Amino acid sequence: MTDKEYHLESNADAPHIIQILEDRIYDFNAAEIGKSDGHLFSKVLRNDKHEIIAGIGGWTWADACEVTQLWVDEKARGMGIGKVLLTLAEKEARDKGCLTMLIKTYSFQAPGFYLKHGFETAYVVKDFPSGHQYFTLIKTIT
Repeated sequence: MTDKEYHLESNADAPHIIQILEDRIYDFNAAEIGKSDGHLFSKVLRNDKHEIIAGIGGWTWADACEVTQLWVDEKARGMGIGKVLLTLAEKEARDKGCLTMLIKTYSFQAPGFYLKHGFETAYVVKDFPSGHQYFTLIKTIT
């Protein structure tokens, strides 16, 4: 490899580059297992000012679902909104024929919330970040 053949960039348009990489990885994965049924989903709750106060997002693909984001504004927590959003994501997954859901969360976020809603701990990375834990949780969809 010479400088004339390639050009290395750092700190390019990260969101755009990450999306390109995600697309390329998806294309490879879909070709490898012969399933190209991937679907992104999101659900948001807005207040009367049209501001997002809660939301959930993720993807379904190959009989699996990963929730990659679940957020509820601090002022709206404890009202059952997270449960409603998680239920909607599970319905989305079930409607797409998924058998399993995956969620990753930190110890300072909401592992207890997910455990309370039927998820089981599959793996824990200790001291990531330092002084905390990183959980991978799974739920079988029935």
